[in-house]
Amino acid sequence: MYESQSSNLKHKLASGHSKPSEPQDGVMTPSAEYKQFIRRRRRQVLWIRISQIVLLILILAVWELAAKLQWVNPMLTSSPSQIVSMVGQLVHNGEILSDSLITAKETVIGFVASMAIGIVAAVVLWWSSYAANVLDPYLVVLNALPKVALGPIFYIWLGDQKSIYGMAIAISVVVTVMMLASGFHEVDSGKLKLMESFGASKWQVLKKVVLPASIPNLVATMKVNVGLTLVGVIMGEFLSAKAGLGFLITYGGQVFQMGLVMTSILILVLFSLIMYGLVSYFGRWLLTKYHFE
Repeated sequence: MYESQSSNLKHKLASGHSKPSEPQDGVMTPSAEYKQFIRRRRRQVLWIRISQIVLLILILAVWELAAKLQWVNPMLTSSPSQIVSMVGQLVHNGEILSDSLITAKETVIGFVASMAIGIVAAVVLWWSSYAANVLDPYLVVLNALPKVALGPIFYIWLGDQKSIYGMAIAISVVVTVMMLASGFHEVDSGKLKLMESFGASKWQVLKKVVLPASIPNLVATMKVNVGLTLVGVIMGEFLSAKAGLGFLITYGGQVFQMGLVMTSILILVLFSLIMYGLVSYFGRWLLTKYHFE
């Protein structure tokens, strides 16, 4: 019986099935199957990227062709060539840089303010269960409220410029508070009890356990918050701004220049990708610093 099992094992090893890689100079080398899997995976990722690029080119080509052949009214849809021409025009007169910087400044200020307010509020809700129970229904109602309805109120209270910051903070801060507070309350209760058994104060528990353990949740909140803040800024610019990417979109719609509208939206997409990339980079740094990666 044992001889039969031994011969079967030798046969499998000889045929290359489940054969471990021989160590070379004390280092295990990847098996042939693993190398094949990596090559297959890389080819799959490459084909996905190529397909994405081809799909984008096809969309732009069909869009341009439809506008050139009058399948659609270019006055209503614009076209890629008109967008390129408009970008050149905006770069030449400097509008694209000035308006982008205005929107960037408003977004950064709104993002930092909403994160700061959100962190402080979440700490208060974690610190005091009484405050959390009292404020919970109000947070739910505020989160469900369409924030754009607050635009006229902010405009009257804060004026045309500061109302943009009001909209940005209003849209993002409630979600920030709810996400962070939820993360604080999900920290391992065993760690909290251990700290309490050593006589740690609530501040020490917050500083040594709750905040470090909530870093992944903080990073996720930042990624959500940057998009919400940008939405708030654009809404504020729609309502009251005299400059910025939101103003360009509104102005282009009013004078029926769809090329300007589409160009402003394209710039806004690129700007949002840059903002998200910066936040993601900072998030990776935080995760690495606190040993979550």
